[in-house]
Amino acid sequence: MSFFSKDPLQIIAFQSYGTADHLYLRGRAIEDENIDLEGKGFFKLIANNWKRFETDEIRNTEITIKLGDSRVFETKTDAKGYFKISEEIANLQELTNSEGWLQYEISYRNAVKGRKIQQENRFLGEMLISSTSASYGVISDIDDTILHTGVASTMKWRVLTNTFFKRVEKRSPLEGAAALYHKLHKGTTGIDANPIFYVSHSPWNLYCYLDCFLTKNSFPKGPILLRNLPNPFKKKGIEEKPQKQKEIIDLLKMYPDLPFILIGDSGEHDAGIYIEIAEAFPNRIKAIYLRSVKHEKKMRRIKGLFENYKTTPTLLVETSAAAEEHAKENGFIA
Repeated sequence: MSFFSKDPLQIIAFQSYGTADHLYLRGRAIEDENIDLEGKGFFKLIANNWKRFETDEIRNTEITIKLGDSRVFETKTDAKGYFKISEEIANLQELTNSEGWLQYEISYRNAVKGRKIQQENRFLGEMLISSTSASYGVISDIDDTILHTGVASTMKWRVLTNTFFKRVEKRSPLEGAAALYHKLHKGTTGIDANPIFYVSHSPWNLYCYLDCFLTKNSFPKGPILLRNLPNPFKKKGIEEKPQKQKEIIDLLKMYPDLPFILIGDSGEHDAGIYIEIAEAFPNRIKAIYLRSVKHEKKMRRIKGLFENYKTTPTLLVETSAAAEEHAKENGFIA
């Protein structure tokens, strides 16, 4: 492709979640920068990260969504190329596979003059409908909960190093995390199909990177819920909650009859967020697991926070094995 040629177009459909009568789909229309997640070499990493954050979004563009039973819906991307559909639609359960995933096809409604559209303008997306056999759901943070990141490091230099200068295949999962999550997914019967949701403060620009990490390290499949990059010129409202907290609350509202286990780390704000959610939704949170981080001051603060907290069973864990033992004792897993 010549220097002045424009990149082809694509649509990234984020794995989402819904119910048998609620269609909830999200994604983004952007140019395909041909990011090589497995590319080796320092300069390749720099180039990939530049492409990942210097996105060329397809703004205010009409797109079409087609379900497996030929029902069609239309929406429009916003100023950053994102789209979202949230509609009450009947009989969606009939379109799911054995694990509760509904597949759909998404495309640009109209041809874009002078632009090539990848995959013959047919992109696949998936939405999870929680199984009726599920005993509970799991909402898990990613950074330093299942993925070594270094959020507690000074000036967060380890976060920058790990995120921008390590290929996804070189990123290390925390020991035993994938096995624990599979046991939570299977529950006590082995076939519960308890849904797993991954939340992070990371931006949507890292969606494909994190999805690749979870797949390569054999974590249970589940929606990944991230955030938009903030507008540096927009003042944050006094009462505005972190996007991670909003996503968790949306999940609790989407599945009002499903209790949840919350898993996070002690390095950032998970403890405060999880306690606030447990207080706001009585009897909905079965347990809170927080991984300990190597930061004495942060650990003292977290231990003080939980010292007199009795509403929800809470455990500070050093290893996945400690969380697994507690889950077994409390009847969450076999």
